[in-house]
Amino acid sequence: MKAKFLEHCPGTLKPGSWKISVKAGGWEPITGEVEEKESRGEESRRSFLKLGAAAIAAPLLLTSLGSAARSRRRPDDDEDDEDDDDGALLLLLLPPPSPATIPWQIELPTAIDQLQPVVLDPPPMAVANTAAGEAGRAPHQRWNELYETPRQYPPVHYELSAKENPAWVFNPAYPPQRIWGYEGNTSGATTPGPTIFARYGQPTILRMHNRLPQDHVGFGTPEISTHLHNMHTASESDGFPSDYYSVNKAGPTLATPGEFKDHFYANIYAGYDELQNGIGDPREALGTLFYHDHTFDFTAPNVVRGLAGFYLIFDHIDSGDERDPSPSALRLPSYPYDYPLDFGDRIFDQNGIMIWDQVNPEGLLGDKVIVNGYIEPVLRVAARKYRLRLLNGGPSRFYEFYLVRPNNVVQTFTYIGNDGNLLPAPLFNQYKVRLGVTERADIVVDFSRYPLGTELYLVNRLTHRPGETRRPKDVRAPGDRLLKIIVDRYPPEQDLSQVPAVLRELRPLDPAEIAAAPVRRWDFDRANGMWAVNGEFFDPQRADAKIKQGGVEVWELFSIDDGWSHPIHIHFEEGRIISKTVEGEEVSVPPHELGRKDVFVLNEISSIKVLLRFRDFYGKYVMHCHNLIHEDHAMMVRWDVVTDPNLADQVNETVAAPEEELAGPPVEPSNDNAPRQRRRNR
Repeated sequence: MKAKFLEHCPGTLKPGSWKISVKAGGWEPITGEVEEKESRGEESRRSFLKLGAAAIAAPLLLTSLGSAARSRRRPDDDEDDEDDDDGALLLLLLPPPSPATIPWQIELPTAIDQLQPVVLDPPPMAVANTAAGEAGRAPHQRWNELYETPRQYPPVHYELSAKENPAWVFNPAYPPQRIWGYEGNTSGATTPGPTIFARYGQPTILRMHNRLPQDHVGFGTPEISTHLHNMHTASESDGFPSDYYSVNKAGPTLATPGEFKDHFYANIYAGYDELQNGIGDPREALGTLFYHDHTFDFTAPNVVRGLAGFYLIFDHIDSGDERDPSPSALRLPSYPYDYPLDFGDRIFDQNGIMIWDQVNPEGLLGDKVIVNGYIEPVLRVAARKYRLRLLNGGPSRFYEFYLVRPNNVVQTFTYIGNDGNLLPAPLFNQYKVRLGVTERADIVVDFSRYPLGTELYLVNRLTHRPGETRRPKDVRAPGDRLLKIIVDRYPPEQDLSQVPAVLRELRPLDPAEIAAAPVRRWDFDRANGMWAVNGEFFDPQRADAKIKQGGVEVWELFSIDDGWSHPIHIHFEEGRIISKTVEGEEVSVPPHELGRKDVFVLNEISSIKVLLRFRDFYGKYVMHCHNLIHEDHAMMVRWDVVTDPNLADQVNETVAAPEEELAGPPVEPSNDNAPRQRRRNR
């Protein structure tokens, strides 16, 4: 992957940009001309980043700028916080604050943009249609069985294009500017893209065109690989990082370039082969998913540019119809009162143009948060129940959300889902939700409690030290107001939605099965100044684990004393937490984490044991830190599901069987079991 990074980043520093100044003790504007250097050299992106990191970490900068950086701390920052010296360097790399914005001027639509089905021409095929311009993917698995054979519902086809929008307005105070987004058949390119409504038992083909500008200059890359997080999907449709493509390029795990790629989402529950019922195990259903770019080394900048969108999937239990007469239907609030919200922080230059730090391997904290693509928007709601699906879209910030009145009095809601999975039972009268990067939470808010004209705010009270993404710092009221909600009308018809006392059944944990399962340990750490898993950097052509299809394993995720919180994402299958430790001591698992999950937040000196099954499909998948910058800087590992048991790894370690179902005493659902503060030895 030679020079892939530099190829798209010539002339990053231009007049009006900022550079490190030893004299100023921070960033100063560039006023002269900067020569655009030829960037198509022999250096790989990682080599470039290592050189950049080494230069940035030079002792000269540490000694000359450390005191200046510390002097820039806010007055309320704790002087005795650990890692002051380590954090000083990050502080001095901060650009100036983004310009002021004008709040509450942009209104979100009252109903989300729903992608409509299409007739694909040419029609989809089991093998890649390279003659028609499709990228050279592997053949779709189980095509005849799961697509050609008539099923409960006929297949449905969708079409999206990754495109540039040259005139996106984040806020009225900022000028129209270029973003990347997804264009469907309902609007131009938007961020987030159109929402896909899917159904278990109905196969879906998503044809994803790459129509990004191939002569793009600036952050990001015009190749794409789309991941549906975290669908139970065959490998060739999972959006493997090096399956990226454009009309000119193909990643090392694709055969040929292409203008489009067909993703086959069978929309079966995990456990299809195990149950032999034609659809899988309904206890394995997901609900809130999202699609996003996952291009090798460029996930963070491509997502920050706008390549993400929601995919909501329903079944006979979570049917998406609050008037469903079926006795099995939950009748949760449904469209248009089912509303996903994507949160992500960004940085803007002094002209109000979004910028990106090209070489920082630590993580990025923006000082402006976009909600469904806009800064400080307004959502008008009817006086009735709403299902709000909250997504931390990254790239690095953690959030703790509260719903408050204008006087900052906290309001309650009902917590019904975590990471796209309905909980076994709702958690009533909750008042906060903490989300690591790409964690999701489904909540139900009853706005009928409020008179018309009531204004509410969704705020974030979780702070990070300025410029430091190691871990969240603390919770401080009143917090930053991110979204204004106005109750402005009565619903046109009676609200028949409900939140029943039982949501979705969980498969019981079997102590004997856990005791017999092999245990793999995964260490998330640094190696030679870069992020690594088990001391290795990500190599898309090297499988660090080979697992027998149908196997059951316990994965122990472990974080050493590096002071970071790593949100670890495992593709393909949801997992069940069976234990958590902090500094070697076992801690209880909070109620909202007792169900199925696909993102597991590792705090400092902590471990999480996760029970996983590997069912129905085979091929290459990944696990990675979902701090998107860590992911792009090699904190990712490939693992394969293999059909030949002789090719599977032999893992001998096992875990002691739990004496009873793992639950622990009740704790608040947003409790992240953060480790105790600890002074690091130097």
